Parts: sequence; structure tokens; C-alpha cells
Amino acid sequence: MRVQAVVVTFNRLAMLQRLVPRLRQEAGLERILVVDNASTDGTGEWLRAEGVEHRTLPTNTGGAGGFHTGLGWAIDEGADLVWLMDDDGLPDADCLPLLLERVERDGLEFCGPAVLAEQDPGRLCFPIRLPGGTKVVHEMSAVEAAARDGLIDDVVIPFNGVLVTRDLVERIGLPREEFFIWGDDVEYLWRAERAGARIATVVDAHFLHPATDDLGTPMMFGRTTYNHTASDLKHYCMARNNTLNLRAYRGWIHVLLFWAKTIWFYLFTRPQPGRIPLSARAAAAGLRGDFTGHRRFLR
Repeated sequence: MRVQAVVVTFNRLAMLQRLVPRLRQEAGLERILVVDNASTDGTGEWLRAEGVEHRTLPTNTGGAGGFHTGLGWAIDEGADLVWLMDDDGLPDADCLPLLLERVERDGLEFCGPAVLAEQDPGRLCFPIRLPGGTKVVHEMSAVEAAARDGLIDDVVIPFNGVLVTRDLVERIGLPREEFFIWGDDVEYLWRAERAGARIATVVDAHFLHPATDDLGTPMMFGRTTYNHTASDLKHYCMARNNTLNLRAYRGWIHVLLFWAKTIWFYLFTRPQPGRIPLSARAAAAGLRGDFTGHRRFLR
């Protein structure tokens, strides 16, 4: 099995400088392919000096564009399995071997590690909803308790140390590059689900990631959560892309519930009334096929 890593980076040279040496220690990796989203912090010069295979894009296309380019590149280069990650993550030394073992043993097509908060590895970086219910968990201990045979079936945090098979990519295509950030990973996961892919989190495989946003913030007296972020760029993309994802894969009822949650959250949970018209503009843009609105927030 030819395994190639794809790393998407943008102006985080220091993070990339700790990740690439870690990946170079992986005996099971054939190649490391870095997609540079037009960084301006010396990333390109460092990659050339280190002899790292890379492609520098003419403009910043976000994580969505980066993974679209990188995954296609790896498949064109003959990869059987592609290991996808952002520049700010850091896999444990045994992360890849544990994933490969379960791919071979269980026939997984889209699998990933438990993504832990780098500041507190006992907690998940991104809260997950356990399968078969509405329970959202934040603690690694809860994930371990819920696992069956070391797996959480049908759950994975895409693009954070996930392995994707060539066969699955050939069936479902590449990530939606126009999404820019936030929601491209969920869309790719739901597309894989619709195609009948074998999906799971391998609980013993660990991947560290900085916890920076208020993901899974409790609301409505703890009955549900909302993925809040202080960044208008991230929120705009989330509101736009989540609307489209829910419409395509879950139906209009879920779209309406998401809009209701957004209004509640920014009126009562974290009062920021200005976020409501911003969300509405983002959703309307996505529904009419306009993926340019986020550019006003780029610096």
C-alpha cells in the first residue's frame, strides 16, 4: 500500500517546522506532499531548503482549496491511501501504524484518530456526537467508554490526521474547493457516508491539535451546542457552508433548526445581534451559488 501524507499550510511556518520532521520519522510514508496556500512568512523558502515536495498556490484558497489540490495530487501520484492534515496538528508516533492496522483489519475507507486538545490531551479538540443518539462528548474518557472494539463507528474528524482510500476518492471525488474553510470537511464526510463508506475513529490513535475556538458551546440551557468562533471569516463560511450541507444531506427542517439556533445563540447565549444579519447574508449567498463573500474578511 502506497501511503502519502498531504499537509495544507498557510503562514504557520513554526508549526510546519515541527510537523514535517515528525512525518519524516514515519516508516510507512512513501511521500510528504505540502500544499502552500500562498504563504508570506518564508514557508516556500523553508520548504525548498528542506527539499520537501510542495506546491505553492497563487492565492490563498483556504483549507478546502488546499485539500482539493493536495488530495488530487496524491491520487495522481499513485497513492493508495492519503493521510490528510493541517499544518498545526501533530500525530503521535504510533498514530499512522494504528490507523493502517485497522484499515487492513476492518476494511476502513475513511478513518481517523481521536483529535485531542494540545493544551489538555484528556479532552477532545472538537466535541463529537456519539452514534445512535444526541449525546455530545468532550472528554477522551467518554470516547474510550463508548468505543466498540477500539472504534467509534461512523464518526471521524475529517482532515485532522485522517486516512482516505484511493477507491473512496475515485467514487466520491475531491473536497469542494469553493467552500474555502469550515464545512468542507463535514461535506466530504457526509458525501462518503452517502456513498456507503466504512467510517470510524480509531480510539487508540491520537492526534494533537490546538483548541482555539469555542466549539460546542452549550446553549438553550444545555440542551444543545453551537460552534461559535470570534472570527467573522470563520463564522461567515460556517453559516454559508453549513446551510448548504444541511440542505443537501439532511433536509430543510435541519436548515431551519440551524437558523433558529443561530438566532437564539447570538440573541441570548452570546449576545452579538450583528452576527444574525451576517449569518443571513452568508446563507443567502450560498443558496444562490455565490462563494465570494468571505473574501472581504481576508487580510
